[in-house]
Amino acid sequence: MPLVPTASIVDAAREARVGAAAFNVIHLETAEALVAAAERTGIPLILQISENCIRYHGSLLPLTRATLALAEGSTARIAVHLDHIIDAELVHQGIGAGVGSVMVDASALPYEQNVATTAELTAWCHERGAYVEAELGEVGGKDGVHAPGARTDPAEALAFVRATRVDALAVAVGSSHAMRERTAELDKELIAALRTTLPVPLVLHGSSGVPDDELRRAIAAGMTKINISTHLVSVFTGSIRRTLDADPGLVDSRKYLKPAREAVAQEAARLLEVLNTPVTVPDLRTAEATVRG
Repeated sequence: MPLVPTASIVDAAREARVGAAAFNVIHLETAEALVAAAERTGIPLILQISENCIRYHGSLLPLTRATLALAEGSTARIAVHLDHIIDAELVHQGIGAGVGSVMVDASALPYEQNVATTAELTAWCHERGAYVEAELGEVGGKDGVHAPGARTDPAEALAFVRATRVDALAVAVGSSHAMRERTAELDKELIAALRTTLPVPLVLHGSSGVPDDELRRAIAAGMTKINISTHLVSVFTGSIRRTLDADPGLVDSRKYLKPAREAVAQEAARLLEVLNTPVTVPDLRTAEATVRG
């Protein structure tokens, strides 16, 4: 199937009040696992490649081209997206290679520089038909800079969106990057206020630390694009540990990468179903009241 635009997945999810799943690719095995999950469920998926991942592999093109090939060869509706890109040259390379969307991450810069940098790269991307996500200030936990208590101000966010003309905005509502336990509680009232205020879809970074029901509450409150990486990386690594513990003499990497790939495929498929189960806030409140009663 031809590559699907990120905008079509995000916009359809926003309209349906379900989550647009965006799962990070680390290497070819995770890309294969995520594509398998999308095919098994029939649910659209955004495959993300971060700047950290690109730096690990040494260059953008090999893994990006492989991911694009997997997406284009799949029967599922799949988009490919660059995540947390700080280096403008990587934006240029990625869009030139056929990636349809990018998160321009100038969030570590002072506000005015963030606006200027994001606006310049957004204009460049839009001229080439690419979709742009950005971040206003850093989500809690990113590189140890902010505490998880960081929150996005709706008025400032609206000014940022108007000044930069971005297509989607990552907001700080209580999640934190690289969490290994799924214990985060999100500010649903703030999410609802941001949804009402902003004309663009909201993106939740650090979703690995958010439990299933809390993700569904966040989507019901107005969150759309849900980014998950660390949780799936943990699933992959956990599988490898179990396989090697069971057979310490194992040397053929295919013998432990294959079950790890399948473990990620299964968990990614489960998460796709969680994010695409429509739910309303009243439904969840009723369920909570039933449990408490």
